[in-house]
Amino acid sequence: MSNADSLLLHDLTRKLPEPKRGGVIAIGNFDGVHRGHQVVLQTAKDLAEAKKVPCLALSFEPHPRTLFRPQSPVFRLTPQDQKARVMAAFGLHGLLNLPFTRDLASTIADEFVDEFLVERAGADHIVTGYDFHFGKDRQGTPEFLIQAGEKRGFGVTIVSAHSDENAEPISSSRIRRSLGAGNISEASGLLGYRWCVSGEVIKGAQLGRTLGYPTANLALPESCHLAHGIYAVRLRRADGTLHNGVASYGRRPTFDNGEAVLETYVFDFDGDLYGEEIEGSLFSWLRGEEKFDSADALVEQMKRDEAEARACLGGVSPLSPLDQALTFEGLVV
Repeated sequence: MSNADSLLLHDLTRKLPEPKRGGVIAIGNFDGVHRGHQVVLQTAKDLAEAKKVPCLALSFEPHPRTLFRPQSPVFRLTPQDQKARVMAAFGLHGLLNLPFTRDLASTIADEFVDEFLVERAGADHIVTGYDFHFGKDRQGTPEFLIQAGEKRGFGVTIVSAHSDENAEPISSSRIRRSLGAGNISEASGLLGYRWCVSGEVIKGAQLGRTLGYPTANLALPESCHLAHGIYAVRLRRADGTLHNGVASYGRRPTFDNGEAVLETYVFDFDGDLYGEEIEGSLFSWLRGEEKFDSADALVEQMKRDEAEARACLGGVSPLSPLDQALTFEGLVV
């Protein structure tokens, strides 16, 4: 499949339709679908291709930590729809969602296996990471899952931890810290593709337009801890076309110091994006957010930011086949 919407048609609150049953299922939160997750997914893909059965991923919404600590929601790297698009670009046949509730968290591990993996999914094989646990009191260990599969007739593969080139473990938490520090290159390296945000373009105060830099504005979730600053970005429109630009994420301290908004100036574009769903991939951190003494001083800096972003984006190449599919295919500007 290549369409994210079709990937979201199935969840495990009901039995999967027959064409999706009997497949290989990779299980995990997969927030970020980073390089460590991709090892799990590739293992599942290889098994599914050998067996000639569907390959699906099963994840949970909301993130378990957000359920138990709603006052401190997790900075999500890939909300469900974004996760589905990354999974589709990676080549999976479906993303399954299981609503994560307190009832689910208190489900006995045996019941989880019987109800969700056997009855509803009809799994032929399960692939998961070494640290995946499920069920009441985290009873569902990797060892438990292997034994459960032997009893019920499905295979289990446990994938060990995956580290980066410096032998440091790759994790969603580490990527969140990188983004919070404005270290886009490290985050991209750990993800294996450029991290992106998405949403509907909203109307702002139109300050950029008065300065000669009209912007497409996105309000990111309050839980987003991306560092405030200026970024070289690439936008994907609803029609699939890609456009380069320079974006500011922050509170506009020169003017109103208001709510944080991602404001993107799209290069060589003269159109109306209001109300359109777009996606913005971050390629490079240019500088931190600053307060200027005047609008003229800000405009001069924006000209330098634009030139730097154009130079940065003019020389980039894909980090991986996944990055090629997500942030390069369809590029027009």
